Amino acid sequence: MKKSLFTLVLLSAVTACTAASALFPVVVAGRWGYANKSGETVINPQFDRAEIFTEGLAPVKMGKWGYVGTDGKVAINPQFDRADVFSEGLASVKLGGGTSPYLDDPRPWSPWHYGGPGGGGHYGFINADGKYIINPQFDDAGKFSGGLAAVKMGKWGFIDKSGKTVINPQFDEAGEFSGGLAVVKLGKNFGYTDTDGKLAINPQFERAQAFSEGLAAVRSGGKWGFVDKTGTLTINPQFDEAGGIVKGLAPVKQAKKWGYINPAGAFVINPQFEEVLPFSEKLAAVRQNKKWGYIDAEGKFTINPQFDEAWGFANGLARVKVGKNTGYVNTDGKYVWNPSN
Repeated sequence: MKKSLFTLVLLSAVTACTAASALFPVVVAGRWGYANKSGETVINPQFDRAEIFTEGLAPVKMGKWGYVGTDGKVAINPQFDRADVFSEGLASVKLGGGTSPYLDDPRPWSPWHYGGPGGGGHYGFINADGKYIINPQFDDAGKFSGGLAAVKMGKWGFIDKSGKTVINPQFDEAGEFSGGLAVVKLGKNFGYTDTDGKLAINPQFERAQAFSEGLAAVRSGGKWGFVDKTGTLTINPQFDEAGGIVKGLAPVKQAKKWGYINPAGAFVINPQFEEVLPFSEKLAAVRQNKKWGYIDAEGKFTINPQFDEAWGFANGLARVKVGKNTGYVNTDGKYVWNPSN
């Protein structure tokens, strides 16, 4: 389920493009390009890897990582060993330490984290022109959110867009700001800091997730519950796993099955699935009998289980896999891009 909890975070950035102009990464014969919402190829498959567009640019791998514009032209020449999507006008990039085939999530507990001790190289931040606004100097770096980004300098702290340290490096781990608070780890425990660097919720949890719709999932005593921004438990720890609240529903696992609860902690969709994703665009990907499909907010299948992997919807399409092949379906379950490799 770890993959499920964080997949939406990465792919939901697609919504930064308008629905009319959104482009989706596709792969043909091992080469990556982009198609539009109608399934028409807009940028011919030519890259080693292609990621989602945000703020008009997408990271692409051509030996090294660079960025391409929606017109298919290389906007920032390939030169980086790792490159993240743009957020608030800046993107973190890495020089040295070898290339990664995917985007990198700075949170060490995330399955999308490809860094680690001894990885080498340094992270900095570039603007849309490819110019360094903050020179490579950090061991690791996250995305800007609320004007701040988590960076690692031995310990994790936060910088502003000028590169000035706003919150001194002191944390063992740190996430992005959401709702004015960011997850941080001190020693063995997780808590939350505000944008001034003050601990808004003291580190006391075994795990903690970002705030969403006023609540955050936290683990205490081996079970997951939810807290508000004062740190008060609004839903007592009782679940084996949990995800963030989206559109009033949060995925939780109980007795080896997943379902969805509302902010009051009551089940709206009873536990019955093997794996799930948070809701996106009124549908949620769920796995039943080893296949993924999509349900609505009442728990009814709108797209029957048939996929080997599935992601959340963004701009009307969801990425799915059949075997090793990747495709896209619309909310009616019809292929816009047939699975290909």
